Amino acid sequence: MLRASIWATRLVGLIVVGLLIFLHPATVPGGAATQQLAFAGLCVGELLLALSETELPPERTGRLLRSGSLLLIVAAACLGASAAGNGTYMIIFAVSGIQAAVADLSLTTALAIAALGTLVSEIGGIAFDEGIGTFGGFPLLLIVGMMLGRSRADYRIRAEQAAALLEQHQRLRVEQRRADVLDERARLAREIHDVLAHSLGALGIQIQVARALISDRGDTDGALDALEKAQRMASEGLVETRRAVHALRADTLPLHEELARAAAEHAERRHVLVHCDIQGEPRPVPPDATVALLRTAQESLVNAAKHAPAAEVEMRLVYTPHAVRLAIANDLPTAAAPAMPDADPAMADADPAAHAPRPGPVPMLQTVNGGYGLTGMRERLKLLRGTLDAGVVGDRWIVAADLPLES
Repeated sequence: MLRASIWATRLVGLIVVGLLIFLHPATVPGGAATQQLAFAGLCVGELLLALSETELPPERTGRLLRSGSLLLIVAAACLGASAAGNGTYMIIFAVSGIQAAVADLSLTTALAIAALGTLVSEIGGIAFDEGIGTFGGFPLLLIVGMMLGRSRADYRIRAEQAAALLEQHQRLRVEQRRADVLDERARLAREIHDVLAHSLGALGIQIQVARALISDRGDTDGALDALEKAQRMASEGLVETRRAVHALRADTLPLHEELARAAAEHAERRHVLVHCDIQGEPRPVPPDATVALLRTAQESLVNAAKHAPAAEVEMRLVYTPHAVRLAIANDLPTAAAPAMPDADPAMADADPAAHAPRPGPVPMLQTVNGGYGLTGMRERLKLLRGTLDAGVVGDRWIVAADLPLES
């Protein structure tokens, strides 16, 4: 649209200048013929310039054609303007041509065109006995055109850079969305693995046991007992799946409220005491960190119920200026609580959040029945630059998760 408006203006200008030249020719000897010849060259130059902006000529030919057309426009306009009379208005086309040359062509080519235009105007001024307006004014107007062309070139460069930056930003946004989708898929995969893989695996084993008891031994009572266990596992797995789906929702409660609710549900379902202690000023925690710590607490509560069904559980959440720390501790049955060689018996009654085990790998990182819940939680926290420690201290099993948070 803008290009069409520019060319419409140039066409109207050509018509007006042509009418002025042919209806009121110059009075100096030879001036009228010179202006009419210059106008013809100007029209040819404008036609070639319009052709160079189309896609018809090849790229190299188009550049040469544009350079030649601008050279012809500037030279013809300067020659016609130097003959005085109404042809002086042709200098407007010279200024426009030199402006386009500076904006679109190399600086050397633009300077050569400007020098030729100045030379033609000076020769015309001498030939037609013009004054200071021609000798000094026309070169000055060409310099003004060059300055305008330089501004136009700078604007075009900035516009191209802005377009390139916008395109790069859009590509980065697409890549970021793709990375977010992949991260979300990985998070969903971890949730599905943590909840469904363990439940369905244990359920499949119980069903196989029931089939074996019926087909191999004919033990109906044993098979019914196995199926009852399988039904109980399926119910527990459904509950855990609902919890995971709830944790994946965007409208999760604050971390301390989620942990308090998980502790209350576990106490009601298992008929055990669960102490939930919140220390420090609660602060917003990112959703992925909330889900990771909530899953850690849920897995630890389930493990506590499996290892020590009747034992009390102590859960402590500590907010610090730059991190959040979660510790879950429960007493182990006497037969299942061998003291670690380097464990201090006095730590059994200590604060679990302050005295959780800090070694590297510990012997009891697996959950009961060969599960790998704690290992999965450790990997989940590691993705968030967090750590997970678990082990026996005295006669207590302690799980401690540390997660740094941005200020």
